[in-house]
Amino acid sequence: MQLRCVAIDDEPLSLLLIKEWISKFPELKLIETFEDAISGAEFIRHTPVDLLFIDIQMPDITGLDIVRSLEERPMVIFTTAHKKFALEGFELDAIDYLLKPIALERFTKAVTKAIEYDAFKKSRNETPPENLFVYSEYRLIRIGIDDIIFIESLQDYIKIHLADKKEIMTLMPLKKVLEKLPGTRFKRIHRSYVVAVNKVASVISRKVQLVNGTELPLSNSYLDFLETWRNP
Repeated sequence: MQLRCVAIDDEPLSLLLIKEWISKFPELKLIETFEDAISGAEFIRHTPVDLLFIDIQMPDITGLDIVRSLEERPMVIFTTAHKKFALEGFELDAIDYLLKPIALERFTKAVTKAIEYDAFKKSRNETPPENLFVYSEYRLIRIGIDDIIFIESLQDYIKIHLADKKEIMTLMPLKKVLEKLPGTRFKRIHRSYVVAVNKVASVISRKVQLVNGTELPLSNSYLDFLETWRNP
């Protein structure tokens, strides 16, 4: 099934280029383009859209504000001539952020991410997820579920600790990442920590020791973790 796409940009030439690039991908179907941001936003609110290409700087309203206003967001690829908006774009879980003038090679990378992420979401509804997708350093990163040992909360960010001793930082609350993980395999043990149940080696005196030697505190509020660990 093709991804239904909409493009919003106040520059006619930019819209023509996006239209041309989209036509090169059989996985994509462009259903509408808009030079007027308000009209484009209204269309998206009433029409099923899978992937939105949207400029950030427009006369009436920014692309960032439009995306924030959507109750049900499609996948988003921001387009802009300015790098300064990149962080805000990724905070809105954008698939990618393309700088103008957009080259076909760079466009292809962004579209490939969208296609892969769409396939991941659909497969997650049918089978337990094998991968977790997060944004880190302006990239969409795929993390193998089995590679995660524990996840640490650092205010607005989380740090994902992996079996190969790598650590990945991403802007996401601990509660949200838990929603993306299999509930039987990952449990919260503290307001600041989530552990992979099968990576717990022992529990002694309210200390959870993991297979990599890390010790984490077990809070009174999450003692039900022990029952899950004892009876996997």
